[in-house]
Amino acid sequence: MKKLSLTTQIGIALLLAVVTGILLSGHADFVNSYIKPFGIIFLNLLKFIVVPLVLFSIMAGILSMNDIKKVGHLGLRALAYFMVTTLFAVTLGLVIPSLLKGFLPLIQINPEATTEIVKLPNMSVMDQLVGMFPDNVITPISSMAMMQVIVIALLFGIAMVHIGDKGEMARKVTLSFNDVVSKILDYIMKLAPIGVFCMLTPVVVDNGPSVLGSYAALLILAYLCFAIHAGLVYSSAVGLLGKFSPLKFFKEMQPAMMFAFSSDSSVATLPYSMQCTEKMGVSKDVGRFVLSLGATINMDGVAIYLGVASVFMATCCGIDLTLSQYMAIAFASTIASIGTPGIPGGSLALMAMVFASAGIPVECVAVAAGIDRIIDMGRTVMSVTGDASCAVVMQRLTSRKTTHKS
Repeated sequence: MKKLSLTTQIGIALLLAVVTGILLSGHADFVNSYIKPFGIIFLNLLKFIVVPLVLFSIMAGILSMNDIKKVGHLGLRALAYFMVTTLFAVTLGLVIPSLLKGFLPLIQINPEATTEIVKLPNMSVMDQLVGMFPDNVITPISSMAMMQVIVIALLFGIAMVHIGDKGEMARKVTLSFNDVVSKILDYIMKLAPIGVFCMLTPVVVDNGPSVLGSYAALLILAYLCFAIHAGLVYSSAVGLLGKFSPLKFFKEMQPAMMFAFSSDSSVATLPYSMQCTEKMGVSKDVGRFVLSLGATINMDGVAIYLGVASVFMATCCGIDLTLSQYMAIAFASTIASIGTPGIPGGSLALMAMVFASAGIPVECVAVAAGIDRIIDMGRTVMSVTGDASCAVVMQRLTSRKTTHKS
């Protein structure tokens, strides 16, 4: 029998998880006690390998390029791409719900449900800048502070290139560890279908039809914006700038998108994104560098949802947002999306910051948290897809520049 592809295996796991979740809807304790732990084990394995993956992938990518100017150009171009798509995402997240708020039913917020106290993070621009640079090597690695891990990888990689032959031993060790990490990834990825099933089944059990029904309007708005952004922005970027068929792009990205949807973690999806982009012709050097960078700073899905949730919750509270409030939401959402951890539930605290910036009751975060896990699946898919679209575009620009030089 022909071996099933990874896409098919994950698809079957998703369907089985939905069916199993419905059948065991009255046995949440059993599911959370005996099925969910295996999903947590799988996600822990992915989290365990993510830091070494990013660390050694970026260093290996820099060493393979062997050109500091090339690394700088690629990083700046990728950053510009991420910022532009994020601005589109925030704008879309504000415009669509504003146009449709009179046609969709609103969530009836129970005052007693808005008593949860949410700690507001200090997310100023300067704090973001300072937070990028580590004060030691161990803490960023142990705490999965991915932006700081990227800075560490960049510094070590650039230094190894600069010192030339003196860094040959470090170069060999780095490339060797990169190969070891890749092999460990192969082991972990073989467990993907089982991990997906065990992670998604408890979600279906805990968030049944009754919960989905009560939050239908917010779900529709969020996923509508996700679809529009992917269909317009990513398709246009891949087709016009990357010279790659948008239909083929989304087809090749299916394994990564499906895993992102089930795992709810853009960081954990990195191995799958790398495999998918390589099949589309993106070199390992470009793909691993751009995708590792994007998993940390590119969160289009978060930017969209922060805009959607802000307008939706403001409407539920009877608040008519002014132009200055819209601008405050747009700015805060852009900054917050850059600082969102690429792990499940990483955006709730930042949602409080965005709400506070626009004068929306922060207590509404507790209401939105009811379906955050479900919407987080969709916004994780958006972020992962955006990273991959950037990799395709950067590969095209890099190849074109090389051709012009030759």
